[in-house]
Amino acid sequence: MRLLILSLSALCLSACASFSSASGGGEEAAAPVREALVVKTSPYSAAETIDRLAAIVEERGARVFARIDHGEGAEGVGVDLGPTIVLIFGNPRMGAPVMQSSRTMALDLPLRVLAWEEDGRTRLAFHPPEALAAFHGVDDAQAVERMSQALNALTDAAVAPD
Repeated sequence: MRLLILSLSALCLSACASFSSASGGGEEAAAPVREALVVKTSPYSAAETIDRLAAIVEERGARVFARIDHGEGAEGVGVDLGPTIVLIFGNPRMGAPVMQSSRTMALDLPLRVLAWEEDGRTRLAFHPPEALAAFHGVDDAQAVERMSQALNALTDAAVAPD
């Protein structure tokens, strides 16, 4: 068993090193990922922010596929992660044309939005569709722009004070 764990660890380290080398390596590779993240502040708790987003998504004709409560999962194994919730949702009318342009976009669709609480504040974050599209080589700029506008409108509405 110990040999298996060591072998898997070595394999993971090797794969990470290969990815790091292929993508420019180290800290330089991480910077574009951080830059390709939209973060908004919410006046509500993480749970309420995600509830609001889910309601708005459904009101506007999209579908909520899943809600993942990482905080609850971590608590189940004795780790205090705090409120950390992901909402997975989408609209095939918007997503299908983008996936038609690049099938690998299906790895990042439906869209995911994270809400978490840290340092007394609630934040909402997501990868902008433009960054995902660039990564996957999507060439349908109009479809990506529509998706981006919709995602920003949904998240703006979710964090807007009443």
